[in-house]
Amino acid sequence: MPNAFLPQLGHYEELIAYKKAECIYDVTYFFVNHYLSRGDRTVDQMLQAARSGKQNIVEGSAAATASRETEIKLYNVAKASLQELLADYADYLRVRNLELWHKESPKAVQTRRVCREHPDSAFYRERMEGRSPGAIANIAIVLIHQADYLLARLIDTAKKRFLEEGGIREQMTRARLEYRKEGVRRAGRTGRAGSAGRTGRAGRTGSAGRTGSAGRTGSAGRAGSSGRTGSSGRPDGGALSSETINYCHESRNFIIYQ
Repeated sequence: MPNAFLPQLGHYEELIAYKKAECIYDVTYFFVNHYLSRGDRTVDQMLQAARSGKQNIVEGSAAATASRETEIKLYNVAKASLQELLADYADYLRVRNLELWHKESPKAVQTRRVCREHPDSAFYRERMEGRSPGAIANIAIVLIHQADYLLARLIDTAKKRFLEEGGIREQMTRARLEYRKEGVRRAGRTGRAGSAGRTGRAGRTGSAGRTGSAGRTGSAGRAGSSGRTGSSGRPDGGALSSETINYCHESRNFIIYQ
Protein backbone atom coordinates (compact mmCIF):
# COMPACT_ATOMS: atom_id res chain seq x y z
CA MET A 1 0.00 0.00 0.00
CA PRO A 2 1.51 3.36 -0.97
CA ASN A 3 2.47 5.58 1.96
CA ALA A 4 0.82 8.55 0.22
CA PHE A 5 -2.65 7.07 0.72
CA LEU A 6 -4.54 9.41 3.07
CA PRO A 7 -1.47 10.85 4.81
CA GLN A 8 -2.20 11.96 8.35
CA LEU A 9 -2.29 15.74 8.44
CA GLY A 10 -3.34 18.02 11.28
CA HIS A 11 0.01 19.37 12.49
CA TYR A 12 -1.57 22.76 13.06
CA GLU A 13 1.09 23.91 15.52
CA GLU A 14 3.57 24.01 12.64
CA LEU A 15 1.44 26.41 10.60
CA ILE A 16 2.62 30.04 10.65
CA ALA A 17 -1.03 31.10 10.29
CA TYR A 18 -1.85 29.29 13.55
CA LYS A 19 1.10 30.88 15.34
CA LYS A 20 -0.05 34.32 14.17
CA ALA A 21 -3.59 33.58 15.35
CA GLU A 22 -2.24 32.60 18.77
CA CYS A 23 -0.35 35.90 18.98
CA ILE A 24 -3.56 37.75 18.07
CA TYR A 25 -5.52 35.95 20.79
CA ASP A 26 -2.91 36.73 23.48
CA VAL A 27 -2.68 40.41 22.46
CA THR A 28 -6.49 40.67 22.40
CA TYR A 29 -6.79 39.03 25.83
CA PHE A 30 -4.38 41.58 27.27
CA PHE A 31 -6.11 44.46 25.46
CA VAL A 32 -9.72 43.77 26.55
CA ASN A 33 -8.72 43.10 30.17
CA HIS A 34 -6.74 46.34 30.44
CA TYR A 35 -8.58 48.85 28.26
CA LEU A 36 -12.23 47.79 28.09
CA SER A 37 -14.83 47.86 30.86
CA ARG A 38 -15.88 44.56 32.39
CA GLY A 39 -19.54 45.08 31.51
CA ASP A 40 -18.77 45.97 27.89
CA ARG A 41 -20.17 43.31 25.53
CA THR A 42 -17.28 44.06 23.20
CA VAL A 43 -14.97 42.20 25.59
CA ASP A 44 -16.67 38.86 24.97
CA GLN A 45 -17.16 39.55 21.27
CA MET A 46 -13.50 40.35 20.68
CA LEU A 47 -12.29 37.37 22.70
CA GLN A 48 -14.68 35.03 20.90
CA ALA A 49 -13.60 36.35 17.49
CA ALA A 50 -9.91 35.95 18.42
CA ARG A 51 -10.55 32.42 19.73
CA SER A 52 -12.58 31.44 16.65
CA GLY A 53 -9.77 32.60 14.39
CA LYS A 54 -7.33 30.34 16.22
CA GLN A 55 -9.49 27.30 16.88
CA ASN A 56 -10.89 27.00 13.36
CA ILE A 57 -7.35 26.74 12.03
CA VAL A 58 -6.82 23.84 14.44
CA GLU A 59 -10.02 22.10 13.37
CA GLY A 60 -9.50 22.79 9.66
CA SER A 61 -6.00 21.35 9.74
CA ALA A 62 -7.22 18.23 11.56
CA ALA A 63 -10.08 17.75 9.05
CA ALA A 64 -7.74 17.91 6.06
CA THR A 65 -7.07 14.15 6.14
CA ALA A 66 -10.70 13.18 5.61
CA SER A 67 -12.21 16.21 3.86
CA ARG A 68 -10.61 18.99 1.87
CA GLU A 69 -14.02 20.61 1.68
CA THR A 70 -14.27 20.85 5.47
CA GLU A 71 -10.71 22.11 5.70
CA ILE A 72 -11.43 24.94 3.26
CA LYS A 73 -14.68 25.88 5.02
CA LEU A 74 -13.03 26.09 8.44
CA TYR A 75 -10.12 28.16 7.19
CA ASN A 76 -12.65 30.56 5.73
CA VAL A 77 -14.48 30.72 9.07
CA ALA A 78 -11.17 31.56 10.77
CA LYS A 79 -10.54 34.25 8.16
CA ALA A 80 -14.01 35.75 8.71
CA SER A 81 -13.60 35.76 12.50
CA LEU A 82 -10.33 37.66 12.26
CA GLN A 83 -11.94 40.19 9.92
CA GLU A 84 -14.62 40.76 12.57
CA LEU A 85 -11.89 41.33 15.17
CA LEU A 86 -10.10 43.71 12.81
CA ALA A 87 -13.26 45.82 12.58
CA ASP A 88 -13.52 45.94 16.41
CA TYR A 89 -9.97 47.28 16.71
CA ALA A 90 -10.61 49.84 13.97
CA ASP A 91 -13.82 50.92 15.75
CA TYR A 92 -11.92 51.32 19.02
CA LEU A 93 -9.42 53.68 17.36
CA ARG A 94 -12.05 55.61 15.41
CA VAL A 95 -14.52 56.37 18.20
CA ARG A 96 -11.69 57.48 20.49
CA ASN A 97 -10.00 59.60 17.83
CA LEU A 98 -6.81 57.53 18.01
CA GLU A 99 -4.45 57.15 15.09
CA LEU A 100 -4.80 54.20 12.72
CA TRP A 101 -1.34 53.75 11.28
CA HIS A 102 -1.19 54.05 7.52
CA LYS A 103 0.37 50.98 5.95
CA GLU A 104 3.27 53.04 4.55
CA SER A 105 3.95 54.96 7.76
CA PRO A 106 7.30 54.27 9.51
CA LYS A 107 5.49 52.80 12.52
CA ALA A 108 3.46 50.40 10.36
CA VAL A 109 6.48 49.36 8.27
CA GLN A 110 8.60 48.68 11.36
CA THR A 111 5.75 46.82 13.09
CA ARG A 112 5.18 44.61 10.03
CA ARG A 113 8.87 43.68 9.97
CA VAL A 114 8.99 42.86 13.69
CA CYS A 115 5.75 40.85 13.52
CA ARG A 116 7.02 38.94 10.48
CA GLU A 117 10.19 37.98 12.37
CA HIS A 118 8.41 36.98 15.60
CA PRO A 119 5.50 34.54 15.21
CA ASP A 120 5.78 33.42 18.86
CA SER A 121 3.11 34.69 21.25
CA ALA A 122 5.51 34.96 24.22
CA PHE A 123 7.32 37.80 22.41
CA TYR A 124 4.15 39.96 22.48
CA ARG A 125 3.03 39.04 26.00
CA GLU A 126 6.37 40.28 27.31
CA ARG A 127 6.06 43.63 25.48
CA MET A 128 2.44 44.65 26.07
CA GLU A 129 3.00 46.24 29.48
CA GLY A 130 3.60 49.96 29.29
CA ARG A 131 2.30 50.42 25.76
CA SER A 132 -0.63 52.67 24.95
CA PRO A 133 -3.99 51.12 23.94
CA GLY A 134 -3.66 52.82 20.53
CA ALA A 135 -0.27 51.20 19.90
CA ILE A 136 -1.53 47.77 20.99
CA ALA A 137 -4.60 48.09 18.75
CA ASN A 138 -2.38 48.96 15.76
CA ILE A 139 -0.03 46.04 16.52
CA ALA A 140 -3.06 43.71 16.62
CA ILE A 141 -4.26 45.10 13.29
CA VAL A 142 -0.88 44.38 11.68
CA LEU A 143 -0.92 40.83 13.04
CA ILE A 144 -4.47 40.29 11.73
CA HIS A 145 -3.48 41.42 8.23
CA GLN A 146 -0.55 38.99 8.24
CA ALA A 147 -2.72 36.12 9.49
CA ASP A 148 -5.35 36.92 6.86
CA TYR A 149 -2.74 36.70 4.10
CA LEU A 150 -1.43 33.37 5.44
CA LEU A 151 -4.96 31.95 5.67
CA ALA A 152 -5.64 32.94 2.07
CA ARG A 153 -2.55 30.97 1.04
CA LEU A 154 -3.66 27.97 3.10
CA ILE A 155 -7.04 28.05 1.37
CA ASP A 156 -5.42 28.26 -2.08
CA THR A 157 -3.16 25.30 -1.23
CA ALA A 158 -6.14 23.25 -0.03
CA LYS A 159 -8.04 24.05 -3.24
CA LYS A 160 -5.08 23.02 -5.37
CA ARG A 161 -4.71 19.71 -3.51
CA PHE A 162 -8.40 19.03 -3.95
CA LEU A 163 -8.12 19.55 -7.71
CA GLU A 164 -5.03 17.33 -7.92
CA GLU A 165 -6.00 14.56 -5.48
CA GLY A 166 -9.80 14.75 -5.30
CA GLY A 167 -11.87 14.01 -2.24
CA ILE A 168 -11.49 11.08 0.12
CA ARG A 169 -13.70 8.76 -1.97
CA GLU A 170 -11.68 9.42 -5.09
CA GLN A 171 -8.43 8.85 -3.19
CA MET A 172 -9.71 5.59 -1.71
CA THR A 173 -10.90 4.32 -5.11
CA ARG A 174 -7.61 5.24 -6.75
CA ALA A 175 -5.59 3.62 -3.95
CA ARG A 176 -7.67 0.42 -4.21
CA LEU A 177 -7.13 0.16 -7.98
CA GLU A 178 -3.41 0.76 -7.61
CA TYR A 179 -3.22 -1.88 -4.90
CA ARG A 180 -4.92 -4.45 -7.12
CA LYS A 181 -2.60 -3.63 -10.03
CA GLU A 182 0.39 -3.99 -7.77
CA GLY A 183 -0.87 -7.41 -6.67
CA VAL A 184 -1.15 -8.56 -10.29
CA ARG A 185 2.38 -7.36 -11.02
CA ARG A 186 3.75 -9.22 -8.00
CA ALA A 187 2.00 -12.48 -8.93
CA GLY A 188 3.29 -12.52 -12.54
CA ARG A 189 2.04 -14.66 -15.42
CA THR A 190 1.88 -18.46 -15.25
CA GLY A 191 4.77 -20.07 -17.13
CA ARG A 192 4.35 -22.67 -19.94
CA ALA A 193 4.01 -26.32 -18.97
CA GLY A 194 7.21 -28.32 -19.41
CA SER A 195 7.47 -31.41 -21.72
CA ALA A 196 6.60 -34.85 -20.32
CA GLY A 197 9.54 -36.97 -19.12
CA ARG A 198 10.42 -40.46 -20.51
CA THR A 199 8.51 -43.49 -19.19
CA GLY A 200 10.62 -45.48 -16.76
CA ARG A 201 11.37 -49.29 -16.97
CA ALA A 202 8.83 -51.78 -15.61
CA GLY A 203 9.70 -53.15 -12.19
CA ARG A 204 10.35 -56.89 -11.42
CA THR A 205 7.34 -59.15 -10.65
CA GLY A 206 7.03 -59.78 -6.95
CA SER A 207 7.04 -63.32 -5.37
CA ALA A 208 3.69 -65.14 -4.76
CA GLY A 209 2.17 -64.72 -1.34
CA ARG A 210 1.61 -67.62 1.15
CA THR A 211 -1.58 -69.77 0.87
CA GLY A 212 -4.14 -68.76 3.47
CA SER A 213 -5.62 -71.22 6.07
CA ALA A 214 -8.87 -73.14 5.31
CA GLY A 215 -12.09 -71.48 6.40
CA ARG A 216 -14.50 -72.95 9.01
CA THR A 217 -17.12 -75.59 7.96
CA GLY A 218 -20.51 -74.00 7.43
CA SER A 219 -23.68 -75.07 9.32
CA ALA A 220 -26.04 -77.80 7.92
CA GLY A 221 -28.85 -76.64 5.64
CA ARG A 222 -32.55 -77.08 6.36
CA ALA A 223 -34.30 -80.43 5.53
CA GLY A 224 -36.13 -80.46 2.17
CA SER A 225 -39.92 -80.90 1.85
CA SER A 226 -41.54 -84.46 1.42
CA GLY A 227 -42.02 -85.75 -2.15
CA ARG A 228 -45.42 -86.55 -3.72
CA THR A 229 -47.15 -89.94 -2.95
CA GLY A 230 -46.74 -92.47 -5.79
CA SER A 231 -49.68 -94.07 -7.77
CA SER A 232 -51.36 -97.41 -6.61
CA GLY A 233 -49.85 -100.69 -7.93
CA ARG A 234 -51.65 -103.19 -10.23
CA PRO A 235 -53.93 -105.97 -8.65
CA ASP A 236 -51.46 -108.90 -8.68
CA GLY A 237 -48.93 -110.50 -6.45
CA GLY A 238 -51.44 -111.72 -3.76
CA ALA A 239 -53.21 -108.45 -3.57
CA LEU A 240 -56.98 -108.49 -3.33
CA SER A 241 -58.86 -108.37 -6.57
CA SER A 242 -61.33 -105.72 -7.39
CA GLU A 243 -64.05 -108.33 -7.07
CA THR A 244 -63.16 -109.23 -3.55
CA ILE A 245 -65.49 -107.68 -1.15
CA ASN A 246 -63.74 -106.03 1.66
CA TYR A 247 -65.78 -106.90 4.50
CA CYS A 248 -64.63 -106.30 7.90
CA HIS A 249 -65.73 -108.18 10.90
CA GLU A 250 -64.58 -106.96 14.12
CA SER A 251 -63.09 -109.80 16.16
CA ARG A 252 -61.68 -109.64 19.53
CA ASN A 253 -58.19 -108.67 18.68
CA PHE A 254 -57.94 -108.44 14.89
CA ILE A 255 -59.74 -107.75 11.61
CA ILE A 256 -60.65 -110.59 9.21
CA TYR A 257 -60.90 -110.09 5.46
CA GLN A 258 -63.30 -112.51 3.57
